Amino acid sequence: MLLGENIQLAFASLKANKIRAFLTMLGIIIGISAVIAIFTVGNSLTLSISDNMQSAGANDIYVNVMPRSEEKGERDPRQAVDGIRFAGRQTRESMQESDYISDAMVKGLVDYLGDRVRAVVVWGQSGNVKLSQKTGRQSADVNLLGVNAGFFLNHPNSIQAGRMFSAEDFTNQRRVALIAKETAEKMFGDRIQDALNQEIEMSLDGKTYGVTIVGVYQSESRNAATQTAFAGSSFYIPIGTYNQMVGKTGGRYRMIQVIAATGHAGQQMDQKQNQEELTAAIDTYFKPYYRNNPNYQAKAVTFGGLVNMLMTMLGTITTAISIIAGIALLVGGIGVMNIMLVSVAERTREIGTRKALGARNSSIRAQFIVEATIICLIGGLIGVILGITLGVAASQLLGYPARPSLGGILIALGFSMGIGIFFGYFPASKAARMNPIDALRYE
Repeated sequence: MLLGENIQLAFASLKANKIRAFLTMLGIIIGISAVIAIFTVGNSLTLSISDNMQSAGANDIYVNVMPRSEEKGERDPRQAVDGIRFAGRQTRESMQESDYISDAMVKGLVDYLGDRVRAVVVWGQSGNVKLSQKTGRQSADVNLLGVNAGFFLNHPNSIQAGRMFSAEDFTNQRRVALIAKETAEKMFGDRIQDALNQEIEMSLDGKTYGVTIVGVYQSESRNAATQTAFAGSSFYIPIGTYNQMVGKTGGRYRMIQVIAATGHAGQQMDQKQNQEELTAAIDTYFKPYYRNNPNYQAKAVTFGGLVNMLMTMLGTITTAISIIAGIALLVGGIGVMNIMLVSVAERTREIGTRKALGARNSSIRAQFIVEATIICLIGGLIGVILGITLGVAASQLLGYPARPSLGGILIALGFSMGIGIFFGYFPASKAARMNPIDALRYE
């Protein structure tokens, strides 16, 4: 019998027993929809977290000044119990000016790394400070940040009025500032242009400084989840100006950020290899500066490995949960086999008649396997539609863009067809092995 005829017989059988066919499909529908929904949510969560981490600079390198770990051979008896040492001692001395990374070190690092880096970012932060008009009529609390030009590569802002900092602003340590649109509206009204070139008073560490507003910005966070303390109500001034105000002439940074270039010498490099080489180069550069420092050291670290580990972990969890949900598919497959056995029993005389007319065992077997496969395939298609709907709804509820997994959909559909063939084979083989005389006598 041709495949087309088997398909027609299968649909005719399903139409004759609609309720039974639907109940048979129900296990498949539930299993497929659960797997697809989990894959969709897991895929959306994984990709969104990855995007957010990338936009937050996860592939950049951070240089931290950290306490120097206890050298080999040193022992602190207070940290040993019965001769067993549980942890190394770390220095607790407060940081001196010479322990920090200076502007001279940063400049030397930029020259040392050359075209391997896009920028080296430095910043200083003083938390909430008070801004006020000279008339004293309007004021606002803002987060003060002293930044260099490279800072805005990872924290982009759209200038709504005025201009961005110029090279001269940084070089001459001018007392100029960028103010958030929300803060400008609070202090100067809806016309944010009125804030431009206004000199306002800024209270910092008990002193008052006059600062001129040169630009009004709007934060351009790529995703609500990436909003940081740097965005929103931040009040930006050049880093040199900030250091001068807080008494850190020459710069004192406990952490700096290195933004890697996308390629080296015009060639696109493997990202992981590039990061490893760059990290090693940065450690080599800082080693002479901290070789004789007994308390602190500068170490380059990257969050790229952490991001990859997190993505792998989320993928593993998603797969594990999907496998658990896939158990429902096995239950649905058993239901398909049970119904097919019932169908074979009900159609025994039909099978006997066909065999008496010369139908081969392979034709009888194919007929019932096709029927079981179609039941699972229809259930799988319904499950895919339901699963995508549930997955999209759940992703949006969690605040992530929905990203259904095409691979997961194809795997689920293939698995459902496999279940139809696997669980339909036993009933089909039972039908094919029937003796036509016994089948014709069956009542």
